[in-house]
Amino acid sequence: MTEVAVVILNYNGRNFLKQFLPSVIQFSGTAKIIVADNASTDDSVQLLKSEFSSQVEVLKIDRNRGYCGGYNFALRKIEAEYFVLLNSDVEVTPGWIEPVITLLKSDSNIAAAQPKILSYRERNKFEYAGAAGGFIDSLGYPFCRGRIFSHLEEDYGQYNDERPVFWATGACLFIKAEVFKKSGGFDEDFFAHMEEIDLCWRLNRAGYKVCYQGKSSVYHLGGGTLSSSNPRKTHLNFRNGLSLLIKHLALDELLWKLPVRLILDWFAAGLFLVNGNSAHAKAVLSAHFDFFKNLKSDLAKRREIAKKLHGFKVKRVYRNLLPYQYFLLKNKTFGDLAKF
Repeated sequence: MTEVAVVILNYNGRNFLKQFLPSVIQFSGTAKIIVADNASTDDSVQLLKSEFSSQVEVLKIDRNRGYCGGYNFALRKIEAEYFVLLNSDVEVTPGWIEPVITLLKSDSNIAAAQPKILSYRERNKFEYAGAAGGFIDSLGYPFCRGRIFSHLEEDYGQYNDERPVFWATGACLFIKAEVFKKSGGFDEDFFAHMEEIDLCWRLNRAGYKVCYQGKSSVYHLGGGTLSSSNPRKTHLNFRNGLSLLIKHLALDELLWKLPVRLILDWFAAGLFLVNGNSAHAKAVLSAHFDFFKNLKSDLAKRREIAKKLHGFKVKRVYRNLLPYQYFLLKNKTFGDLAKF
């Protein structure tokens, strides 16, 4: 069996493959490199066959199943001890795999981990998707060491450590294959965005640890499939963020936190309007519509997860309110936040 499989999900990403695959091939050692193609309509597959056939295995997916469905489909067909889920717009660096795999091997209770995620465009700064490891606040707002909301910190070695976090980014997610399959993989109703937080939340509830390894770094371009300017991304983030609460909060918390989140979402929609982003304001409202339409399904998932995991209590949740800390107290960095 292959020890490490680096799996890149591709959808019409021909240019990203041409630009970033060479670094993955050069610096991934003995790992098997697989591109799982999500039924691309460009010439991605032809490029892989003509330029990378001897170094990369191609796994074709029957249709575009999104990030969640695409990876679930592909990983069911791959035998390895460790999966590395890598975005197609990531430049890796020498020795990027070994420190994270060593960390996973060091503790049977560590299920998943991520390296340091830096910006491809501004290489001295952290990148939005994952930065130096992810957390959530008491209302379920995700943030990272190195990135709070849209504020990105410079990297000056402040997070060159190794530590447990709450979630690891799907842009470069190392996970034990057995645990991924046992956990049921990604929730395909999420389609894309926040699916890794949902997975890591389940891992936390199951008693596993999710970690960050600062000895490994990669550079992420970001927005390769959906840019932050795309209202579709806003829709998915707001909808999936609410689904997370339904699936994972204890009832006594859910009864008051869900209404608060809905109200704060409406404020966010208002800010979009004030700033002239009416399409994003509409995306928030459409996200709420979809959320309530899918509520019955989310509640059924909540019951199924509760049967398997027996409890809602988890560690490493920031007990303060992130919007209050960020917007009112102007605490923009992880180090500025009130005591964790």
